[in-house]
Amino acid sequence: MTTVDPARPFLTVAPGPGSELAARRQLARVPIDQPPGPTGRLIGWLSRTLYGQAADNGFALAHNRKVLWSTLLHERRVARFDRLDPGLRALAVMAVAAEIGCTWCIDFGFFLADSQGLDLAKLTSVPTWREAENLSTLEKQVIAYARAATATPVEVTDAMVSPLRDALGDEGLVELTMMVAIENQRSRFNAALGLVSQGFSASCRLPSARG
Repeated sequence: MTTVDPARPFLTVAPGPGSELAARRQLARVPIDQPPGPTGRLIGWLSRTLYGQAADNGFALAHNRKVLWSTLLHERRVARFDRLDPGLRALAVMAVAAEIGCTWCIDFGFFLADSQGLDLAKLTSVPTWREAENLSTLEKQVIAYARAATATPVEVTDAMVSPLRDALGDEGLVELTMMVAIENQRSRFNAALGLVSQGFSASCRLPSARG
């Protein structure tokens, strides 16, 4: 049974590891058990080493090894992007995941942000970003842009881009736009295959619901 975390009311938290894995298996549209063979063992070892537990989406990807390895290599290159502030990047990614409704990505996003020492209170403000007092003008502009670029059809305007270009430069704006596109790919893949949050953020130092 899933629950709603009061500190993150937009995040529906699925059961974590152990016997509760059965609930995630029922929701997933492809098997998320570790596949047999060296590829399965490698993905299982890698995700447990990096993240503390096996990642459901890694096992989902392993059903097609060409897709798996292409995705892993692509993500390694994406991790080297360095023209956008990590905090802005995390806000953009979280805004996309929340807009699409990918609880796996939201859960994992908190985990990654915590591992980078980012301000998790800012991420919890994404659902109420317009009124959030702990977000700067630039941070709100990034969230608005990420949401507009995620809409179908895209709702980005010149007025929206101009201040971002002034603040981030062309390199930063291009990187921001690509991160929004990449998170759309991630979130839509995970959500379409029924992958839900699996407790990555349980170890995070999340702010309380009262702030």
